[in-house]
Amino acid sequence: MVTLRCTQKLRRRLKETPPAPAASATTKLGDWYVNLLFTRPPHLLLCASERTLLPVLLPARDLDTLAVRLRQGLSEVLTALGIPQPMIIAELREMASCTFGPTASRQVLGSMKDFAHMMAWRRQAGPESDLLQRALDLAESPCSPLRHNSPDRATRQVFWGDGPLRAADR
Repeated sequence: MVTLRCTQKLRRRLKETPPAPAASATTKLGDWYVNLLFTRPPHLLLCASERTLLPVLLPARDLDTLAVRLRQGLSEVLTALGIPQPMIIAELREMASCTFGPTASRQVLGSMKDFAHMMAWRRQAGPESDLLQRALDLAESPCSPLRHNSPDRATRQVFWGDGPLRAADR
């Protein structure tokens, strides 16, 4: 079970009904925060794990398939990080049950805002790359809610049991 915690501007586009109280996430990465970025076409969805701030970037089209596309994008990112396939499959299985809800953590939103600024700066500094590579670049950035650990290292720690780092708890 996972909740996609969408920003208000994205929830308006999704035309979601007011959410029921969200249950606790049963995934290792926790709930996912999703924001709509008005970049040069195509617009993007910036998704970030509540627990490790791991980013996933998706095109902002076909919003009715957001949950499915997030699982696909997450699978690619976790594979690129070297997470073993059985662990990825287990995480994606837990994400199959999904609800939508409002955001609940200012720290996660603040980190997502930082990611959006980094993406804009990198776009000016060099050529655009594919979304997977851009997400992996963002995942290497130290984040203060993770005590200056990076999302990629925090994600590896969560999957390999070196102690979960919870951005939402800090």
